[in-house]
Amino acid sequence: MKRLVIAITAIALSLTVSAQTTARRTAAQTTARRTAAQTTATATQARKVLDKTAAVVGNSSGATANFSMSGKYGKSSGTISIKSNKFMARTSQGIVWFDGKTQWTYVKDNEEVNVTTPNEAERQAMNPYQFITIYKTGFNMSLKTVGGNYQVHLTAQNKKRTIQEMYILINKSSYKPSQVKMRQSNGWTTINISNFRKATLPDAMFRFNAKDYPNAELIDLR
Repeated sequence: MKRLVIAITAIALSLTVSAQTTARRTAAQTTARRTAAQTTATATQARKVLDKTAAVVGNSSGATANFSMSGKYGKSSGTISIKSNKFMARTSQGIVWFDGKTQWTYVKDNEEVNVTTPNEAERQAMNPYQFITIYKTGFNMSLKTVGGNYQVHLTAQNKKRTIQEMYILINKSSYKPSQVKMRQSNGWTTINISNFRKATLPDAMFRFNAKDYPNAELIDLR
């Protein structure tokens, strides 16, 4: 009789432990599903915010703004003109033109013009609105509210991508970005943006015109 009681007690204990394990597993699975659903929801919201921002910033006729930058590429400030994936940035040190493929960088001090084909991070460093053309593929994204702004967080799915992480601060009313922070392998760069204005800009202003700089030395680094 004693052995029977011990056996029944052991079976009951085993069933209790099994039930508790199953309950914990079910709870963990429910939490995981809930977390996955929340992640998917915030990613969808982040994409919607960026889509609206891209529609505002990506005005087909063009736009202008002021910017200041600090980080990997040092510190600088100036004005930028954009149109689609083209841009022209002016600072006290020089001027940068990008026509969607080729970049010309005019350095005032030595009157040199360096011709390059910039990578994604280099374009983002000079054009704070570059994110509107790169967020659609290859990034995980999330969204939270910071004061009167949305903060979109992008993380690269490919660890070899030149831009590994970005934070974009976007006004909730106007959908205009006010700050872009990006991380590369060697650190962060922060770009602050202000005075965004729509404009009608010709394509020619995004290409270097040698006639305007007759004394400049052209150095092709492509």
